[in-house]
Amino acid sequence: MSLQKLNFAIFGNIYQADKSAGIQQVLHSLKERMAGVSMEKTFYDFLVKTRGLCLDGVSVFDGNYENADFVISMGGDGTLLRSAYCVGDRCTPIIGVNMGRLGFLAGVSVEEIDEVLDNIYKEEYIVDCLAMVQVETTRGDGTETQECALNEIAVLKRDNASMISIRTSINGEYIVTYHADGLIISTPTGSTAYSLSNGGPIIVPHTGTLCITPVAPHSLTVRPIVMSDNAVITLEVESRSHNFLVAADGRSTKCDESQVLTIRRSPYDAHIVKPQSMTYFSTLRKKMMWGADTRKG
Repeated sequence: MSLQKLNFAIFGNIYQADKSAGIQQVLHSLKERMAGVSMEKTFYDFLVKTRGLCLDGVSVFDGNYENADFVISMGGDGTLLRSAYCVGDRCTPIIGVNMGRLGFLAGVSVEEIDEVLDNIYKEEYIVDCLAMVQVETTRGDGTETQECALNEIAVLKRDNASMISIRTSINGEYIVTYHADGLIISTPTGSTAYSLSNGGPIIVPHTGTLCITPVAPHSLTVRPIVMSDNAVITLEVESRSHNFLVAADGRSTKCDESQVLTIRRSPYDAHIVKPQSMTYFSTLRKKMMWGADTRKG
């Protein structure tokens, strides 16, 4: 029985030059299945001009892909986060091929790609729908900008500036003013990323929550707080430098004190293809050594 025709859009990390053998393996697996393959321009140019690969039959897109049934993210978790942002509200399922170190989100190894593709063609695969978070920035003139993130929205001081003051309200009710180097609003997915490194809790996916974690708070009485993800969080920031940074999964934008931030769950999720054997807690144990006993003897 012939395989159905599927189209794949590939995003990749240009800083992993030593992993081109893995990239060739993935492309070979797609070619064997007569798949349509397109690749983002920067990654395509890198592979052709820098690595000297022959990519016959691969089309190129710049920014937005077209007609893809699946997206393949080739890199680490950072590449997958960028892929999720580029996919946006199209909600195309993403296959995260781990070419980096940790690979907490990008859970498919190069050695597993054939098995994953076989399952996709047999329609025997799992898609994990992960909540995203969005930030709306309102300027004094009423204009708005919007960014979405799979892991977190972070509000941070700039460079070596003094700590910032972040007046925080939830659903219109004033909660507290954080005096800190920053504030992280994370999804359950992002709870094991920047938030965790600042003392935030690990939150299991699909719990319908957001977490606010301060970065280096001035007061020891300030602790992370978890709330329902139908909450609307409003932030007003004061800084001695009169400006600060807003980072959505590391994509940072400079803002000034006149700008009010509104943070809530995104209206769309990220759709991540998972190997059937991979569960959240097995990934915690394997990738983060969660629960490991490091005592000797």
